[in-house]
Amino acid sequence: MHRERFYTLSASCPDRTGIVAKVSGFIAEHKGWILETALHAEPAVEADKRGRYFMRIEIRADSLPFMLSEFRERFRPIAEELQMDWKITDSAVKKRVVVLVSKQEHCLYDLLARWQSKELDIEIPCVISNHDTFRGVVEWHGIPFHHVPVTADNKAAAYAEVQRIFEEVHGDTMVLARYMQILSPDLCAAYPGRIINIHHSFLPSFVGAKPYHQAYDKGVKLIGATCHYVTADLDQGPIIEQDVIRIDHSDAVEDMVRYGKDIEKTVLARGLRYHLEDRVLVHGNKTIVFR
Repeated sequence: MHRERFYTLSASCPDRTGIVAKVSGFIAEHKGWILETALHAEPAVEADKRGRYFMRIEIRADSLPFMLSEFRERFRPIAEELQMDWKITDSAVKKRVVVLVSKQEHCLYDLLARWQSKELDIEIPCVISNHDTFRGVVEWHGIPFHHVPVTADNKAAAYAEVQRIFEEVHGDTMVLARYMQILSPDLCAAYPGRIINIHHSFLPSFVGAKPYHQAYDKGVKLIGATCHYVTADLDQGPIIEQDVIRIDHSDAVEDMVRYGKDIEKTVLARGLRYHLEDRVLVHGNKTIVFR
């Protein structure tokens, strides 16, 4: 990570010749200093005969003669010509991450530790939970805590309240740190590509309840965790990051749960960092992650 302030341009568009020339030419025309570039061409498939081109470019902020608002205006004609899905962000603006949690603490504690040490240089404007279990530890960190109970009878109202809080604190990203509730389709639709979940298995295997017990019964030799975007299709959102750990016949299901927790918190933090640094580009259900 560069110490100086920089802008990150991330984009995808139908593949064609001259994409890099047009984008880098625009930056060079305005004396922009490119610090880092990552490029990837995805081959054509039946639904997208031209293929898809992905790029991520870091530009030193003080090398440009204008701010982001003017960059967006000047770059828009090029983006429209290339049929580009794009955004540009400022490294000096901290992302606001709202954390949702239920009754398992390991992912929450890990995120709080990384936030406090500035390993994750973010703002956590609040934590939302369907239980009151972690109010003390969250408020000890100086972070507001919201208890929003979720029952079979109040789900619509509960998720409306979650959305209200998220909007009120100007959240950028919502992270489900072992939040053991299924979000409503309306909430998922309101924030596409902005809600991140950690799934306690190596998707698509062992979905649903007690994945480590399922894995134990199958005699697996690897267990893992998956960080993905949340969609209305349960556990089917675009995958950001995954990892696994090797086990053997001597490991009991309790050992697997313990190993799994270690992987979950690591994969969640890594996936969140990729997302916050605009290293994840999504097209349909396909993700390109520039590590």
